[in-house]
Amino acid sequence: MATSLLLLLDDIATVLDDVSILTKVAAKKTAGVLGDDLALNAQQVAGVRAERELPVVWAVCKGSLVNKAILVPAALAIGTWLPWLVTPLLMVGGAFLCFEGCEKLAHKFLHKDEHAAGTAQHERAVADEAVDLVAVEKEKIKGAVRTDFILSAEIIAITLGTVQGQPFTTQLAVLVGIALLMTVGVYGLVAGIVKLDDAGLYLSKREGAAAQALGRGILATAPWLMKALSVAGTAAMFLVGGGILVHGVPALGHAVEAWAVSAGSLVGGLGSMGVNAGVGIVAGAVVLAVVELAKKLIKKKT
Repeated sequence: MATSLLLLLDDIATVLDDVSILTKVAAKKTAGVLGDDLALNAQQVAGVRAERELPVVWAVCKGSLVNKAILVPAALAIGTWLPWLVTPLLMVGGAFLCFEGCEKLAHKFLHKDEHAAGTAQHERAVADEAVDLVAVEKEKIKGAVRTDFILSAEIIAITLGTVQGQPFTTQLAVLVGIALLMTVGVYGLVAGIVKLDDAGLYLSKREGAAAQALGRGILATAPWLMKALSVAGTAAMFLVGGGILVHGVPALGHAVEAWAVSAGSLVGGLGSMGVNAGVGIVAGAVVLAVVELAKKLIKKKT
């Protein structure tokens, strides 16, 4: 009896160790999507009145949990009955990441006036007392939850690729763990980021030179933090998406890995990142061109 109990505990420890290792691997692979998710959600909440920021973040967080409650069982079903579909889904997710990165860059540089006009219109709506802020918030929340569904699907697909071939219980534990970790991590950080300006303002009004200096520093840093998150998120799209596409083509993936090993850790690592980013940019540009062409053709027909 004691021997059986020890064997059971040993099996449980082994499973937990496997889950821990695979969760760490999946977290590293999904870090790029996490950065993008963080930047996008922080931007989604921007413009909401200060007293409503945290309730909006919480509403989007609940929507994110519902998204993952749908995606995790779907991923487990695919991993169990349609395992051949995992790689194509990863490739689609990688291509979408690259497309999204290119679309962000194209919108920023080619549609700068439209973006500025849209931002100004939203700010006027929030400032107008006659505007129904509940309706504005609901639209923001719906948009944020839709964006979260896409990014959550990418995170779950990447995680599924990591645990492919593992026992069902391990897959379940890793997928649920990543889903909860990413949700708590993203929306906890978003809540902190959107309240940075309030914290800075509070400290700047406190007595004491140190507190006031810290408050002014936070107020000066907060806008730059948002910009840095946006840039890092865009770069991560190309690195992660391009990496998925490179490894989805075995011959190319093995060639890049072999070259990276022969070139040394520093040069090889930077070189492989460069290849991933280059593939991501090219793939994103191709998909963006196809999407824009399709939009024009549809517009002409209508």
